[in-house]
Amino acid sequence: MKKHKICIVGGGLTGLISALVLSQRGLDIDLIIENNMSKIKDLRVTAISEKNMEFLKSTIKNMNLKLFYPVKKINLFFEKNNQTKNFLNFDENKNLMFFFENRSAKEHLTKLLKKTKIQVQKKTIKSIDLAENKVSTNQSSKSYDLVVLCLGSNSPIYQKVDGNREIKKNYKEHSITCSVRHQIKDIGAQQFFLKEGPLAILPYNKNKFSVVWSIEDRYFMKNKKNISSYLKNKLLDLLKTNKISLGNIQSYPLRLSLKRNYYKKNTIILGDGLHVVHPLAGQGFNLILRDIEKLNELISNNLRLGLTIKDSNIPKDLSDSRKPENLLIGLGIDTTRKFFKSNKYLDPIKENILKSFSKSSLLKKITKRVANLGLN
Repeated sequence: MKKHKICIVGGGLTGLISALVLSQRGLDIDLIIENNMSKIKDLRVTAISEKNMEFLKSTIKNMNLKLFYPVKKINLFFEKNNQTKNFLNFDENKNLMFFFENRSAKEHLTKLLKKTKIQVQKKTIKSIDLAENKVSTNQSSKSYDLVVLCLGSNSPIYQKVDGNREIKKNYKEHSITCSVRHQIKDIGAQQFFLKEGPLAILPYNKNKFSVVWSIEDRYFMKNKKNISSYLKNKLLDLLKTNKISLGNIQSYPLRLSLKRNYYKKNTIILGDGLHVVHPLAGQGFNLILRDIEKLNELISNNLRLGLTIKDSNIPKDLSDSRKPENLLIGLGIDTTRKFFKSNKYLDPIKENILKSFSKSSLLKKITKRVANLGLN
């Protein structure tokens, strides 16, 4: 029986995970990793929910679970009159979230690829012929039953698929991130909504956490030359400790991008090419994993029923099932960002709203469920 041929384009986390997950379906998979990928080390740490952790464990063989640091405690704070006030706590007997270093996870996934039959090719994409399902590189051209594009957020190749239809916003903010060594016992995950912007603490090791601070461009430009000292002083003040040391800092501009078109013919977009959301809620990669899980489910159903993948309803079904949640959560995160920004009309009642929220066991339950399962 002729194998279904799938091409996955992109060597980031989305492309690697998609290839490894779909390889369990007996498909003929080519993974094309572009030669022009950035050589800059990714210092970011990513959060995933317990449900998505279970998905990875069940679909990727020999996954090194030690790379994923479990957290059972999450605390949220907001700033008022230069003081931080705790307004919401989650302290459970089970794992709420898992955190991992992007760089370490990518290295591990790349090693796992070598144990599969996936054909990994380091080439430069020249063009994609949507009518013929053909991917052309600097070395060859080949037709596929399905093409999955995982090229990050800015690839011009997407224009053929999505027609530049998207909900977008320039936040005029920069996110600064780095690894922090510490000696704080049971620090847990923490989110501070500060006047400069939301600051998150993401523990990924017993004695290390990643800090992600999203600050307005005016604060960033004002303190750019001394950003390390600026960040360290803020952490010392928030954590009430002097036992921390900061690693190298990376920064990148923030924006909102929610694509309206997920596919065209037999070509699908996945990952940051579909949706880029504000990092304050730690939900960006959770959305990506749910997209991958749905694609895996749809392909599995077709194979089980003896249906083809080429010219099937898989791209449309993926879009129909995933777009509503991605849009709602993306816009919901954007609304949350607006709520916590300084506003002379909202600020006087903001504390009362948060107190009411923290006292509602139903709202806390819903929040925890959505963070874990999405809107499913």
